[in-house]
Amino acid sequence: MPILATTEYLFGIFALVLGAIVGSFLNACIHRMPRGLSLNKPRRSFCPGCERGIPWHENLPLASWLALRGKCSGCGWRIPFRYFLVEALTALLFVAVWERFGLPLGPAYFVFVSLLIVATFIDFEHFIIPDEITWGGTVAGVLISVAIPEMMNAATRWEALAFSFGGAVLGFGLLFLVVEGGKLAFGKIRHSFPEAADFEWKREGDRVVLTLAGEDLDGMEIFSRERDVLTIEIDGVALGSDGTEFRGSLKFWHDRLEAAGAGFPLDQLERISGKMNSVVIPREAMGFGDVKFIACIGAFLGWQAVLFTIFAASIIGSAAGIAGIALARDRAGVRIPFGPFLALGALLWLFGGRELAEWYFGGLRGDL
Repeated sequence: MPILATTEYLFGIFALVLGAIVGSFLNACIHRMPRGLSLNKPRRSFCPGCERGIPWHENLPLASWLALRGKCSGCGWRIPFRYFLVEALTALLFVAVWERFGLPLGPAYFVFVSLLIVATFIDFEHFIIPDEITWGGTVAGVLISVAIPEMMNAATRWEALAFSFGGAVLGFGLLFLVVEGGKLAFGKIRHSFPEAADFEWKREGDRVVLTLAGEDLDGMEIFSRERDVLTIEIDGVALGSDGTEFRGSLKFWHDRLEAAGAGFPLDQLERISGKMNSVVIPREAMGFGDVKFIACIGAFLGWQAVLFTIFAASIIGSAAGIAGIALARDRAGVRIPFGPFLALGALLWLFGGRELAEWYFGGLRGDL
């Protein structure tokens, strides 16, 4: 085998192993970041079921999950397949990035695809994308672009800075306009009930749960903005521990309740329940985390990738939403995060989107 081919083969193996190891760290990020847990303490990996520290020989990427058959050796807690999937996906993407870009771009895109993977899996599970990924990734994208101007196809570092920063600003601005326009057009959803339906507002520790006609809603999901108002037309409600009865409208803000002209701080109320005739729920066209996420993508890939990513994510997301409605039937109202589709659109650009766009627009100009 020629020396050059052997070297390329060894580098490919290195990228595969490195990707699996990084994937193990990404699993820790996916589990800990949305829960507010430190990535440094405890330093040692632990089982979420029994919190036992995992010994090194049970923490080998890919191999340990297979050897343990997806279960903790201590308590038998079933380790989600997601752990194996993230490690395998990261390993394969690292190999693909290395094969396509090599040096010096390969290591830079290792960072980028790692951000995409963490954002995707956190968004799927928690419907959020942490600022450490979005804003942190944006800063990292700009700095890496300056260090490696080839990322922006720039001749100088100053040009790379302008292209990277411009891509971040363009992405942020476009989706910000979508969010604000969607809020104006579709910022409220109204449900009316032929017969009075049950509702309940209750506090569970630091979490607030609102139950409307048997469906639980998280207070953090309802009040994404301080000015958001949830209005319930009531047939009768018991307010507080004394059982005071109110009729008319209940208006909930993130921190207070207004009823019969009086205001009540929500942190002083434990439970409100009663019957309702209708409810108006505030909603967003898109989470603001997606707006910050596309800024991160723009910082790494530039303005052209931003346009491609938004277009591709919209097409794929729409198709997935239609398929979900057709398949879910009784759960047709289920939420679908948009962040994973942005990540997929960015990956498509990274692995051939530029060529696809040039082919498409070349055909429109009659070059083909």
